[in-house]
Amino acid sequence: MAVKRKLSRQRIVAAAAAVADRRGLTGVSMRSVGAQLGVEAMSLYHHVSNKETLLDELAEWAFVQIELPQVSDPWREAMILRAESARHVFREHPWALGMLESRPTPGPALLSHHDRVLGCLLTQGFSAALATHAFSTIDAFVYGFALTESGLPFAPGEGAEAAFASEVAPSAEDYPYLARSLAELLGEGVYAFENEFRNGLELILDGLQLQLHRDATH
Repeated sequence: MAVKRKLSRQRIVAAAAAVADRRGLTGVSMRSVGAQLGVEAMSLYHHVSNKETLLDELAEWAFVQIELPQVSDPWREAMILRAESARHVFREHPWALGMLESRPTPGPALLSHHDRVLGCLLTQGFSAALATHAFSTIDAFVYGFALTESGLPFAPGEGAEAAFASEVAPSAEDYPYLARSLAELLGEGVYAFENEFRNGLELILDGLQLQLHRDATH
């Protein structure tokens, strides 16, 4: 006879994440999470006071999934590590895109996350202002790229871009620069949209490196 596993806050939040993965945030309720765990919704209230608390915990869970660098890591490598990990989390859990910064009550995972990222920058020559600019700019890029990626009309991967472009090929007469750009990018069959993430991130980091140097010499 199978023994029922004891309910815990951790199990409930993990179940909520599983529901969100399948049905999005709108599908998360005390009832749906209870069904995921095979228990009545009322059983959850012994561990989570209400749905809003559950969503707060879900945001915390998402933050924990993002790999963080050590404060002592070189800042550029640290920002790349975190950005690429965040992008991976958003690809695996698209519902996290809209909620990481939206909860009214920040929890310890969110606060620790922000503290670690700022620590990587502040201990390596960044002023508070430049560190904040870096944090917000990188996050805007990561969130925006992940949102774009989630809405692409094709699955990212080798050959997907070329196949899609061939189906919707613009007229070179009507759209000469768009047609030229696509021909140059896709002509050799090596272009992949997903590589634009690292390319764009490097451009941001190059700009931060330049500004950091300017601040240090003035």
